[in-house]
Amino acid sequence: GSSHLCSRHIGPRTEKRSHRTTATWERCRGTCLAAKMVKAVKFVADPSLQAKMHQYQIVGRAAPTPKNPVPKIYRMRLFAKNKVLAKSRFWYFMKKLNKAKKSGGELLAVNELFDRAPTKVKNYGIWLRYQSRTNTHNMYKEYRDVTINGAVSQMYSEMAGRHRA
Repeated sequence: GSSHLCSRHIGPRTEKRSHRTTATWERCRGTCLAAKMVKAVKFVADPSLQAKMHQYQIVGRAAPTPKNPVPKIYRMRLFAKNKVLAKSRFWYFMKKLNKAKKSGGELLAVNELFDRAPTKVKNYGIWLRYQSRTNTHNMYKEYRDVTINGAVSQMYSEMAGRHRA
């Protein structure tokens, strides 16, 4: 008989001694081979599960009025899934920071920012603040990735999974 390494039996055993019927041998052989294959294959995360975040630089201001003909210009660097959401976040923060809404403002530039060297693996540290069910928490986390967009994507997926933020 053929010998195999079974997780239920320590050491290699022959077919006749460890398994009474062919069916149990097949069942056990299948699980043993699957266990060996799982150990050999390295875990690779599915890229479709990660939110692809992009970094945008948005420049805007309140619309010029007779009272204020040259309003102050603001520039923000934001992370968002696409350009539309980035513009929305810009106006959300402009509304909070100063009295400038989308209806009474204008965008001067919307640019996507890219990393200079996306071939080197780097460590990124991210300070963040989030609201749990009970309180507001500050947190510092470090992520290892080739781009800052990848690190922020990791952070979003981890916060969604671990902290329900």
